[in-house]
Amino acid sequence: MSKTVLILGASGLIGSQLLNMLESDPRITRIYAPGRRPLSGVSSKVVNPVGDDLQTLLDGLTEPLDVAFCCLGSTIKAAGSREAFHFSDVTLPVHGGRTALQLGATHYLVVSAIGANAKSWFFYNRTKGEMEQALIAQRWPHLTIARPSMLLGNRPTPRANELIAAPIFKLFPGKWKSIQASDVANVLWMRAFAPASSAVEIVQSDKLREQAAESQT
Repeated sequence: MSKTVLILGASGLIGSQLLNMLESDPRITRIYAPGRRPLSGVSSKVVNPVGDDLQTLLDGLTEPLDVAFCCLGSTIKAAGSREAFHFSDVTLPVHGGRTALQLGATHYLVVSAIGANAKSWFFYNRTKGEMEQALIAQRWPHLTIARPSMLLGNRPTPRANELIAAPIFKLFPGKWKSIQASDVANVLWMRAFAPASSAVEIVQSDKLREQAAESQT
């Protein structure tokens, strides 16, 4: 049966690689990828509404969906303020989830971050935790939350903190060890249509690495 999916953050480090996987998947016939800039080199499967207001683009979607992905993620520095960061990393993923659910999607796969905790003293972790709690409250039939550690990969615009921290995180044990963005994308793609063991699944970074490695053996 053909599938229609929504992906938010398709131009990002994880989202761009996930988009390539979705395009190559014969089960998927339509991919909605709204964003602020046009995507280059995409196939005819991809519908790419463009505009400055992602919420408005989401509100314009009317076709039924099967699965939705959210790979949105910023930093306070890149966003420009705490308020802007909260908008990009909580408001938009939650609005995307609400939209996809209303359009019939039964599975939402979202990239969060290691240490996400709505009660954390750290603003970044607290923000990610608030996003997770809001999505859980939407009562999805199946919600997958990926919590990767420091991401490895080539961003169009490198983040200074990642360039500094990445070599250190490679030495960390367990879930704290850095992870390739392609591995996160691969697991999201594999899990999209896999049977669910529970309504809410939180996948820590070490499990993301393990499952990506298993898929390549």
